[in-house]
Amino acid sequence: MPDSHALIAKLERSVGLTDEDRGTLMGVMSQRRRVSSQVDLIREGDRPESVFLVTRGFACRYKILVDGQRHILGLLVPGDTCDLHVAILNRMDHSIAALTACEIVEIPRSTIVDLTSNHPRIAQALCWATLVEQGILREWLTNLGQRGADQRMAHLFCELLLRLQVVGLAGETGCFLPLTQVHLADILGFSIVHANRTLQHLRFLGLVDLKHRHLKVPNLARLRNFCSFNPEYLHLSRRV
Repeated sequence: MPDSHALIAKLERSVGLTDEDRGTLMGVMSQRRRVSSQVDLIREGDRPESVFLVTRGFACRYKILVDGQRHILGLLVPGDTCDLHVAILNRMDHSIAALTACEIVEIPRSTIVDLTSNHPRIAQALCWATLVEQGILREWLTNLGQRGADQRMAHLFCELLLRLQVVGLAGETGCFLPLTQVHLADILGFSIVHANRTLQHLRFLGLVDLKHRHLKVPNLARLRNFCSFNPEYLHLSRRV
């Protein structure tokens, strides 16, 4: 699947789009730019003027604490948008950065207004995507507060594998996953040493193998059972 189709593949999980809808979305994605890894797209305190869409690579939401530590609040994979209605805010309350080299689209506020006002199926799909983002945030909070270290990391891998499968960027048993142990530590609230030990333990248990920027899951059912992964919060089934 071409990277440009990731958004369409994702949105069609919620509603049937017409050829006209797909053409409209392809037009929105026609102007892209490349961003190097570790570059901020927008910083906390900045005034937002547009919505970012990731078409290639991984980006993240994050906050920097007073002691300089970074906490990653969310991951953005191809097909994900950054805060659909963020342009109504006066200032950003968090930062968004490219974790890897990325390709992004900056969607002006006027285009978002047009999509949500004049294209009802696209508007419904974008609303669904926003609700999914909120579901992911709730699950991440549960992960941090209630799951042990091994289960926390295993749950993250289950989620990312499924999210990448939805947009055609993962197979049944693995995917390209360019997250370093530093990234995992910043996501899961670990030290780098703890992240390394946890990853090694999951590997020892035969649940996952992450090396050379590729995640391999020998037995997905076993991994899901290990961390009690329930994908319902991703809302991948259409309401009938």
